[in-house]
Amino acid sequence: MRVRSLGKTGLRVSEMALGTWGLSGDGYGPVSVESQERVLSRALEMGFTLIDTADAYGGGRMEHLVGTATRDRDDVVVVTKGGTDRRTSPPRKRFDGAYLRESVERSLRRLARGRIDVFLLHNPSDAVFNDAEAVDAVLELKKEGKIAHWGVSAGDVAVGRLALRRGAEVIEVAYNLIHSSDLHRLAGDLMVAGAGVLARSTLAHGLLVGHWSARRDFAEGDHRAARWTKPELERRVEQLAALRFLVHGDVMTLRAAAVRFVLANSLVSSAVLGPRSPEQLEELVREVGSGPVYMRDADLARLPHALDAVGVEI
Repeated sequence: MRVRSLGKTGLRVSEMALGTWGLSGDGYGPVSVESQERVLSRALEMGFTLIDTADAYGGGRMEHLVGTATRDRDDVVVVTKGGTDRRTSPPRKRFDGAYLRESVERSLRRLARGRIDVFLLHNPSDAVFNDAEAVDAVLELKKEGKIAHWGVSAGDVAVGRLALRRGAEVIEVAYNLIHSSDLHRLAGDLMVAGAGVLARSTLAHGLLVGHWSARRDFAEGDHRAARWTKPELERRVEQLAALRFLVHGDVMTLRAAAVRFVLANSLVSSAVLGPRSPEQLEELVREVGSGPVYMRDADLARLPHALDAVGVEI
């Protein structure tokens, strides 16, 4: 497993990170505790040194499992997030100082750590940055030694840009073959700030595995059932045909091409993967290979034209 710098934090992390939202059972349906533990254990065995989680995943259970798996592993960087209050129904976003302090304290207990390596505000709106309370609270917790580094899991460019202006050290943003525009638009700000970048949605919630039919149905409890209408899903599946040229030589699958595309961007510190079984994890790592070179220059040069031809914003 190759490593990269996480911006200017001084941390060195594996270029592929284990994401735990899908593993928690929240995103795609239930996952057994045994499977969760096996994935965490296998990822650590394979050299993953960055695990991405959140206090909201599994109602806090995922943080507890991560804490158990990484006990006595000082080499593993744990990224967690706060700002989603699941004690109400429906859950609500909260970024007031008192709540963030409580959230960090709960995360520290579940993770069984004296300090959170990286704490991210979990998908705040840009209005959060119009009020200094959230950032001030995080900076105070950092001063107290409860947080080492802070940043934002951003849902859009505006939030990412505002966070960087307030000194965010790490930005997590969706970045994949069919959704790359946010990172491209933030590139200049990221380079100036020297912030680390965690690329989530690497496989576009499974779409870029390339195995779906246009009429695929999703099970109850799978967030993808509400994410795309039937026409939208059909359009997305059709767009994948424009990407098949990437599969050749040592790039054996579209899934491998998708991860390699993310890793080919030098702004990316780590690509967040979300396997739900050890077998999925091993297949991904095997197909991606050791890198670099992750993608051929000719393929990267052809890609914008191929995407533009099928209506994908780049």
